Amino acid sequence: MIVDFHYDIACPYAYLASTRIEALTARCGATLRWRPVLLGGLFRHVGGDQVPMDAMSAPRARLNLLDMHRWAAHWGVPLAMPAGHPRRSVNAMRLCLAADEAIRPTLSHALYRAYWVEGRDTADRAVLGAIAAEHGVDPDVVARPAVKQALFDATAEAAARGAFGVPSFWVHDGVDADGALIWGQDRLDTLERALGGAPPPYAPKGRSGARVRFFHDFASPFSYLAATQIERVAAEHGATVEWRPILLGGLFRSIGTPDVPLFVMNAAKRAYVGRDLHAWAKHWGVPFRFPSHFPMRSILPLRVALAEPRLTPTLYRAAWGEDRRIDDPASLGPIIAEAGFDPAPLLAATGDPAVKAALRANTDAAAAAGACGVPTFEVNHPAHAERPPLLLWGQDRIPMLRRVLDGWRPPCG
Repeated sequence: MIVDFHYDIACPYAYLASTRIEALTARCGATLRWRPVLLGGLFRHVGGDQVPMDAMSAPRARLNLLDMHRWAAHWGVPLAMPAGHPRRSVNAMRLCLAADEAIRPTLSHALYRAYWVEGRDTADRAVLGAIAAEHGVDPDVVARPAVKQALFDATAEAAARGAFGVPSFWVHDGVDADGALIWGQDRLDTLERALGGAPPPYAPKGRSGARVRFFHDFASPFSYLAATQIERVAAEHGATVEWRPILLGGLFRSIGTPDVPLFVMNAAKRAYVGRDLHAWAKHWGVPFRFPSHFPMRSILPLRVALAEPRLTPTLYRAAWGEDRRIDDPASLGPIIAEAGFDPAPLLAATGDPAVKAALRANTDAAAAAGACGVPTFEVNHPAHAERPPLLLWGQDRIPMLRRVLDGWRPPCG
C-alpha cells in the first residue's frame, strides 16, 4: 500500500505527524510519499477559514492550544509555538516540492525543526536559503513558474481527494484511482489499522482512584460514542464517573459557538466527519445511525436523565443507534416504558423546577470548567491533587484519557 502524506510546515499537527509517520509506514510495509501542499490554498479550495484559530471560541482556542502541546508531550516531541505564527510557508513548500523525492523527507524535517523547535522564520529568504543549501537545493527554484504551478496542482489534488486540512493521509494501492482519506495526527492508529497493522492495546497500570466528571448531551453523536465507553474505561483504571448532562446549545450560546457546528463546516469536512463517526462506531463495536430528525431538541431527554440517570444509555441508544425520536413526549414515553420505567412521573418531572435548575447548574459548571463542547472529561486525579482538574474534549481523546487516568500529567496542564 502507498500513503501520500499531504502536509504544510505551518501546521503544528502536521509537524507532530511528521515525527511518527515514517516509523508507522515502515512497520506496516507501506510506501510513504511526502506530498507538500499549501494549507492556505487548501482552505481556499474547500471554503475554510484561513486561520482556523481566529474563528474559534476562546475556550476552544485554549483547549486546541493545550491539545497540541499535550500530543507533543505524549510523544516526547519538542514543540514551541513561534512568534508570529502562522507564518507564510509558500516558499518553503515550493522548496520541498522542487526537491528530489529522495531528499524531500530530510528537507521537510529540517524545515519543521526550524519552524516548530528553533523558532526560525522560514519565510525569511536567508533562513530558507541556508536550509536549502544544507540539502543541496537551489533556493531560487521557488520563483520558477513551473514550481509555483506544481504546488498549486498538488494542493488541488489533495482537495480533490477530500482533504480540507493537514495532515491528511491518502491510502491507496497505486493502481486504481480510489483511495481512503484519513485526517489528523490523532488518527495515526486508524491509519495503522488501515494498513493492516495493529496498534498495541492499552494496558492500565492499576487502580487510580481518579474521578471523572463527564459532561454530555444527547444532541451530540460524539457524546453518544463516548457514553458507550466511559464507564468501561473508568472501571479498567479504577476510576469513578460522575455523569453531568448539560444543554449543549446553552453552552454554545454562552461561549459564542454556532448552535450546530456540523452545519457551518465546509462540505469536505462535514463529509469526512460523517465517515469518521461511522468508523469510530465500528471501532468501538456499537450501533450507529445518524438520526433522520437531526438536529434534535434535547432538553426533554436531558431532564428525564436527571430525574432517572439509569435511563441515560437507553436514551442514547434510541437516538443514535435506532433512529428513534427522544425529543417529544409521545415518542419518548414508549422508550421509557420499554426500559421498565413508568413514563408518566418521569415526564412530569421534566417540569420540576429542581430538575430544570440542575440542568442549568450542570451547563454553568461545564462553562466554568472551560468546556467548549461535548463530550468533555474533567479529571481529578489524587496524584495531582495540588493542580487544577485536567480537561479533555472529544470522544477521540479517550486514548489520552487512559494515560491521564494512569497518572500522566502533561506539563502544559
